[in-house]
Amino acid sequence: MTTENDGNVEQRNDAAENRGIVSRRRALMMGAVTTAAVVSIKPALAQTAGSVLNCEIPVPGNHAAGGYIAPDGKIVSPDTPGAFPPAGRNFTGEQVKRAMNGRSLPGTSYDQSKAYVNYIRRLQSGQSGFTCYASLQMPR
Repeated sequence: MTTENDGNVEQRNDAAENRGIVSRRRALMMGAVTTAAVVSIKPALAQTAGSVLNCEIPVPGNHAAGGYIAPDGKIVSPDTPGAFPPAGRNFTGEQVKRAMNGRSLPGTSYDQSKAYVNYIRRLQSGQSGFTCYASLQMPR
């Protein structure tokens, strides 16, 4: 003989089981959504890393056109002793990254490359090449 109390207990057990099933379903759905997000984000990050190495930094930038580069990286007048002429070309992020790790920029002497790298390190927001330089500083 079942009592009304037994029916309530069964209903509560069924409700608890249903909540467990719903919780498991939600967890599985969240896992699927998370996996899809990771799969779609990874190629974007790889593409970003590639574009960082292909960005360009002019030496000097538009803000200092016609200026020469002192050994400490400052922009100086062309008649300054020991200053280097403008590079005459842009350097890619990859070339700059290598130069910051001890190599010379292509087509430059050792001292000229050091001066250009010092110039690049002095770039500030709003100057040509700053965004490229800043992105090289980001950890991967």
